[in-house]
Amino acid sequence: MLVPGHALPILTAADMRVAEAAAMAAGVSDLVLMERAVAAALAAIQSFEPGHAVLVLCGPGNNGGDGYGIAAELRARGRDVTVAALGVPTAGAAAVMAARWGDVVLPLAAAPSRPVVVDALFGTGLTRALPDDVQAVLDRLRGAARAVIAVDIASGLHADTGAAMGRPLAADLTVTFGAAKRGHLLGEGAALTGRLVVADIGVACVSGTSLVTPPRRLPLPADTHKYRRGSVAVIAGALSGAARLTALAALRTGAGLVTLICPNAAVPADAIMQRDDAAGLALLADPRTRAIAIGPGLAADQRGRDWLARVLAGTIPAVIDAGALALLGEGPQDAFATATAPLVLTPHDGEFARLFGAIGADRIGAAQAAAVASGAVVLLKGSQTIIAAPDGRTAVNGHAAPWLATAGAGDALTGIIAALLAQGLAPFDAASVGAWLHGDCGRRGGPGLIADDIPALLPAVLAAP
Repeated sequence: MLVPGHALPILTAADMRVAEAAAMAAGVSDLVLMERAVAAALAAIQSFEPGHAVLVLCGPGNNGGDGYGIAAELRARGRDVTVAALGVPTAGAAAVMAARWGDVVLPLAAAPSRPVVVDALFGTGLTRALPDDVQAVLDRLRGAARAVIAVDIASGLHADTGAAMGRPLAADLTVTFGAAKRGHLLGEGAALTGRLVVADIGVACVSGTSLVTPPRRLPLPADTHKYRRGSVAVIAGALSGAARLTALAALRTGAGLVTLICPNAAVPADAIMQRDDAAGLALLADPRTRAIAIGPGLAADQRGRDWLARVLAGTIPAVIDAGALALLGEGPQDAFATATAPLVLTPHDGEFARLFGAIGADRIGAAQAAAVASGAVVLLKGSQTIIAAPDGRTAVNGHAAPWLATAGAGDALTGIIAALLAQGLAPFDAASVGAWLHGDCGRRGGPGLIADDIPALLPAVLAAP
């Protein structure tokens, strides 16, 4: 059985400023915080790229102060270091760090190419486009270094949305402090951040938004049987290929029994049980049925509407996807208000827009609003999947792969989440763990992955330490 891993907070820029202010109010000076950040960045740089000449790009603020401190520490360890800057800080901890460098500072426009570039120009406070003169230098340096290392965040990347405010240098490594920021994971930030290292600098970071981490595996009791592992009902349409993929993914994720409910049940050809609609009604009344998956392969007909209405009016946790989401979109506006079942909705962007309106630039905010409006856990699919609960908890899953952009991959995700619900996970936890497992299948499958491969990949994913 799987349970969620350790929650890692994701902060906005404003959240981080509040956390730093609280640390300083408790007696930790800004210089001590900067020294801790420099030490953490130094360790990461030395481990990631230990031997080549370094160019440190410094801005005029605290991010630049980090850069001066890093340059001084690299020089002390025998590295060949060049500093180019927009200006030298004149106050606060950043000025202390600049004094510790105490050596030649080139104008930014004169920054030479070096094998390693440390980007300490602008941090999480930047909210405007990169200045033209800075952009020109970044464009000139682009592609010339073997490694680019960003301090806190790539300069020109919006810390809250991940939007590129110009053409930032794509980092191979980003060392951030205290907690991951939304911009590292969202929008263009996912591609511009590279490997993300979160360094503890002694600042308490608390947030209702967290990063999905690898789940923990608990041993099954020795007396486990199939119903204790959870029974899942999958409501299928007349063409049940998509629903069969959902069912197989649920089985591979650990459900003890999975039953496909079809208009005309056939003799099972594999481990998936099949029942017709009449037997399916009895199955929903069976207390051993712990979760329902509805939507993949479901037609927009009266049968589909009837089954969706039964699921919504019941008490069994359910995953609503694909055809069921389309039916919700055409239904009355109070469909969610009258639902009694615990729900996980799994829309992609188009389905989300039809149900809840345009997403806009703030994917996290849109998912949170949809969760509150529907009373359901909403899993907004995408390269950065957002999971939001009505109580305000939100998670971001960055553990994914572009190979999952293939027809049917979402059907497999529905089965994975349904199995986790059947094994006793709460809807938010099931959606979060399910997103991570699904993403890991994509990473393992690689180029050439099709949705049918996902169930076969699940045993290796589940067995990994």
